[in-house]
Amino acid sequence: MREYELMYIARPNLETAQYEALQERVTGLIARDGGELTGLEVWGKRKLAYPIKHETDGYYVILTFKGGEALVQELNRVLYITDEILRHKIFRLDVRK
Repeated sequence: MREYELMYIARPNLETAQYEALQERVTGLIARDGGELTGLEVWGKRKLAYPIKHETDGYYVILTFKGGEALVQELNRVLYITDEILRHKIFRLDVRK
């Protein structure tokens, strides 16, 4: 299993419970598809560098996880069609020793 980092930006006008439900949905998807969550960092609401979908602010969350290629493809698919997500990006972490 490789290690990945997922950063997503959610819409800024959601309630706290909606942010938590979205986070649970993403972490549940990782666990369901055989991945292992290794880190979670919530940056919170920040100003965007440029407007995305007519929004000037966003709610940033960064997750690190271990998983396979099928998990990454499924995460990309689900996050792309989720209305609460403005943008997302998954990076493969290259751990060299």
